[in-house]
Amino acid sequence: MYQLRQKMMEWKDKQEIENFLSNAKTGFLGLSDEGFPYVIPLNFCWHNGYIYFHGASDGRKIDIMAKNPNACFTISEELGTMAHPVPAKTDTAYMSVIVFGKIEKAADLEEATAAMQSMLDKYVPGYYQNKLARSHVEKYRSSLGSKTAVFRLIPQTITAKENPLDQQSSFFPGRTVAADAES
Repeated sequence: MYQLRQKMMEWKDKQEIENFLSNAKTGFLGLSDEGFPYVIPLNFCWHNGYIYFHGASDGRKIDIMAKNPNACFTISEELGTMAHPVPAKTDTAYMSVIVFGKIEKAADLEEATAAMQSMLDKYVPGYYQNKLARSHVEKYRSSLGSKTAVFRLIPQTITAKENPLDQQSSFFPGRTVAADAES
């Protein structure tokens, strides 16, 4: 694997990274389809040290993962834009994590149910009075008739970067370089 080029932006606080992975809403699953990239946005959860996601038990994503289980999963959150009188120094504040690893189907019903419960807890906390039943995960069919499959990405490498927001240079509508020069 490549080493992080911009070492000064490397985000090393494992607890903060875990919190970020637990709370970020959308991740992008990157797969390789016979030499072509295939990237799709997904809901996901970080649970017991794995990235979990779900989807139909058949289709393009499933076919690609069966041929090549190597994947990367990217999560990024923009924190704002930082203005600067020199255009090339205008920048975006962000946090990002890339997880490289292998995808496996969560074949065990207990694991799949726990992962789906973790997603419900993340996306609709407190909405359901009862925990997700194993039978729901086992028997559910989509409106198209496909069974739901739950997958886990087993991390082999995790890289994280952070470019914190500098409040002094934070851009807001109406802020101009001329107004900055006057102050």
